[in-house]
Amino acid sequence: MSEPVELAGMGAIVGADGVGFRVWAPHADTVAVVGDFNDWDETADPLTRENDEGYWYGCVDGATTGQQYKFVLTNGDLRLERIDPYARQVTNSVGNGVIVDPADFDWQGDDFTLPPLNELVIYEAHVGSFVTQPGRQGNLELLTDKLQHVVNLGCNVIQLMPVAEFAGDLSWGYNPAHMFAVESTYGGPHAYREFVRRAHELGLGVIQDVVYNHFGPSDLDLWQFDGWSENGKGGIYFYNDDRSHTPWGDTRPDYGRGPVRQFIHDNAMMWLDEFHVDGLRMDMTPYMRSKDATGFDIMDGWTLQAWVNRDIVARHPHAVLIAEDMHSEPRVTGFDNDGAGYHAQWDPNFVHPIRAAIQAARDEDRSMSAVAGALTFNYDGDAFRRVVYTESHDEVANGKARVVSEINHSDQQGWHSQKRSTLGAALALTAPGVPMLFQGQEFLQGDWFRDDVPLDWHLSRTHHGIVQLYADLVALRRNRHGRSRGLQGQGITVFHVDEAAKVLAFQRWADHGVGDDVVVVVNLSDKPLEDLRIGLPAAGAWRLELNSDSSFYSDDFADFVSEDLVGEAEPRDGLDASASVSIAPYTVLIYSYAG
Repeated sequence: MSEPVELAGMGAIVGADGVGFRVWAPHADTVAVVGDFNDWDETADPLTRENDEGYWYGCVDGATTGQQYKFVLTNGDLRLERIDPYARQVTNSVGNGVIVDPADFDWQGDDFTLPPLNELVIYEAHVGSFVTQPGRQGNLELLTDKLQHVVNLGCNVIQLMPVAEFAGDLSWGYNPAHMFAVESTYGGPHAYREFVRRAHELGLGVIQDVVYNHFGPSDLDLWQFDGWSENGKGGIYFYNDDRSHTPWGDTRPDYGRGPVRQFIHDNAMMWLDEFHVDGLRMDMTPYMRSKDATGFDIMDGWTLQAWVNRDIVARHPHAVLIAEDMHSEPRVTGFDNDGAGYHAQWDPNFVHPIRAAIQAARDEDRSMSAVAGALTFNYDGDAFRRVVYTESHDEVANGKARVVSEINHSDQQGWHSQKRSTLGAALALTAPGVPMLFQGQEFLQGDWFRDDVPLDWHLSRTHHGIVQLYADLVALRRNRHGRSRGLQGQGITVFHVDEAAKVLAFQRWADHGVGDDVVVVVNLSDKPLEDLRIGLPAAGAWRLELNSDSSFYSDDFADFVSEDLVGEAEPRDGLDASASVSIAPYTVLIYSYAG
C-alpha cells in the first residue's frame, strides 16, 4: 500500500498510478481491500480510517481496471466480506466488484439535448423482455439493435425499467442489490453506455428508472454492512426502527443519515454524469416521504428528493425528473410550496378513469364526465406536470392485464380490443400531459407483463396497421407536419359531452390559429353517429388529420366515412361556430384548423 495524494470519491477510484479505495464503515475495527491485484491477501492492503465519520481509504499501486475486488471488514469477532457499495460493476449479485474507470469510454462527441417537456413522447421498456434470442434472455445489446422500432414509432424518449444489479437473472428490476452497478446479465456498464450513445445518435433521449424507497431485499451486502445494527434491523444504511418497513422488505434507507443521503445523491448523479442519461423516473416516492405512503411522516425522505432534484436541475438543466407518486399530491412537482422538484408525475387521475371507460363491457357503464375530468385534470395549472398513459408496467400486471386482455381476454386481437385499446391510446396522445406508451401495446401485446416472457414481435407484423395508427398519433402529438401544435400546448376545453350518445369533443391549443387549434371528437359507443352537430372554436375549414376507423389501420375496421369540416357561424356548445360530424363506433377523429 503506497501513500500518494488521496483520490477524491467513493468506491474504487482509478488514478494515474493505481486505484484508490474508499468505503464508509463507521463500526468496523479494520478494513482491507482484497482482489486480483494482491492475490486476495487480506494483509496486503489495509485501509486507514480517515475521520470520525467512519470513512476508510487506501491506494493500491498497480491495481487496474477489469480486476475484481472486495472489502474485508472486522468488527470484534466478526469477519465480513463485502462488495463495494459504490462498485460500478459486479460479476453477479453475490460475486465480486470489478474496477471500472467511468471516463474510459468514447462518447464520440455525444452532446444530445432532450427536447422540452411538452414535446416528449415516452416509450417505457424492460431490457430483459423487450427482445430475446433462443437460449438468450434480453440484454442491452439486443435492445440497442431494436431501437429503430421505437424511432419508427415516433417516440423521442425511451424510459428503461431499473437496470441496477438485482438478485438472479430475471427481474422487473425493482429489487436493486447493487445500486451503482449495471445488471451483469444485461451486459454491464459498457453495454449501457453503448445503448445510450446509440439512442442519442437516433434522436432518442433516455430516462432511467431508479429505486430509492427500499433496497434489495435479497443479495444485499448493504445489510448490516459493518456488523452493527439495532433491533435486528439493517444497520448503517437503513432505519433501525419502525421506519424500516416497506411493502418490499424491511430495507428502507435511513434518509436522515448524512452518508446515506450522499449515497443516494451520488447514485442519482451517476446516471446523468457517467451514463449521459437524460432524466430519472423515481419509483414509488410516497414510500420515501411516509411509512405507509399516506402522508409526510418521513420528512428526511422528502427533503432528500428536493436536494437531489435541485442539484440535477442545476447541473443538467435539460434533464427530466419524473415521480411515481400516484396520490395526486401537487407538491411532488415543482419547487414551489416546498415541493420535491419533479417536472412531472404519473397521473392516476388519467389512467384509472380512461381504462375504466375503454374496458367496460357495456356502453351504459362508460362515464363521459369521468373521461372529461381525466382530460382536464392538472397540477397547479400546468398541463405538463403529469404523465398520461393507459399502460405501464404496473397497470398491466399484479392482478391487472394489458388493455386488450381486459377488454376481451378470449379475443385479445379482435375488433373490440383493437378499437377500444387504440381509442385509449389516442386519448393519451391528445390529452394535456406527457404521453407514455408501454412496450408492445402498439401491436396489441396481450395477457399481462412478465419478465420471463418476451414481446411477441410476430404481432408487430400481423398488426402493422395498428402500429401505423400509433405512429400517426405520435406524429400529430409531436406536430411533425406543422398542423397540430395545439397538442403541445396548455389549452384544453371539453365543449361537448353527451352521456346518452357516449360522445365527447374537446379543443386543444397553444396560441390558437391555423396550424395550432385542434379538435378531437370521440365516440365511446358501439353505434355509428351521422350528422351530429357539434360546436367549433372558429368558422372555416377544419382538416381531418386522423380517423382511427380507417381500414388502412386494420382489415377489421369499416372505413366509415368521416370528412373534413366547414365550420359555420352557427353557435353551438358555447362556441361561435359549428358543423355536422359523422363518426364510426369506438373511434377518434382529430381535426386541425386550416382557416
